[in-house]
Amino acid sequence: MHHTPTISSILSPEYLSGFVKKQYNLDASTTCSILKTGINHTYLISSSSKKYVLRVYFLNWRTQNEIEEELNLLTYLKLNGLSVAFPIKNIKDTYIQSLNASEGKRFAVLFSYAEGETIRNPSKEICNTIGKTMAKFHQSTLNKTINRIDYNANTLVSEAYQTATKFFKKGSEEMAFYKRANSRITTEFEMANTGELRKGVVHLDFWYENMKIKGATEITIFDFDNCGNGWQFLDISYFLMILFRNEPNKEVFKQKQIAFYEGYENITPINKEEKRLIPFGSLAIWLHYNGIHIQRFNDFSNPFLSEEFLKYWIHTVKQWMVFNTIKI
Repeated sequence: MHHTPTISSILSPEYLSGFVKKQYNLDASTTCSILKTGINHTYLISSSSKKYVLRVYFLNWRTQNEIEEELNLLTYLKLNGLSVAFPIKNIKDTYIQSLNASEGKRFAVLFSYAEGETIRNPSKEICNTIGKTMAKFHQSTLNKTINRIDYNANTLVSEAYQTATKFFKKGSEEMAFYKRANSRITTEFEMANTGELRKGVVHLDFWYENMKIKGATEITIFDFDNCGNGWQFLDISYFLMILFRNEPNKEVFKQKQIAFYEGYENITPINKEEKRLIPFGSLAIWLHYNGIHIQRFNDFSNPFLSEEFLKYWIHTVKQWMVFNTIKI
């Protein structure tokens, strides 16, 4: 029988239930259900005694080596006492499994389940705890490198801008802002006092969707799919901008930002140069993710990516830059 080629597929939860039972020797009561379809697909695996999360990577989204580097990092963090969703080996003592999907071979990894809630707009107390959690992560990865992407002005913004010029209409106000932002970030990063900037492994997607909060003192971090090497203030940048977007009262945001900084600097200091560059880091990551939206239009972003979405996306980051009294 001839099979029509596919770009991507959603793998059957019923099939995956049997797959994980066999691969991980889980009990007969184990079930599988879809948690989220997105850049990758995640499934909830429930047995009689425990829960797990199975991530199925998109075809050709991450190489096996890139996934191995992510898993090595998570294992390292767990051994260093950080609360992360960690990978679990199968009965053959391997982390990465292969699945023959209709579009080709896809990789899958089973992770521990993160207990707690997803909180879109955290309290000051929780922001303080998030600050401590991120600082501990940065302490553990300071001056550490992994064999993955190096985040800089080019890989964050210049590549995204070039991709955007081929997708969106030229001459719009949003694309003009994109161009100016690309130039400004490149300049700011080139002129930065690099001796004052801490480098190491960064998460780069440190937001409420990638952490579970239990009480106000226990936070588990997960989804290190975008981890790489870079200045550590980038993680601070993205978290603060997301917090700014989700908190309508900007005076309350200022209090939460202070609480976050206090928590972070209770563990390790943030110097003036890092704080100066934080708004630019936010801008860089925001535009970087727009580049990923375009890159993954066919199998992820097509329900929302449009000229109207670009207006919303740029308007959001403009508000952040105005708040920080930076003109782009």
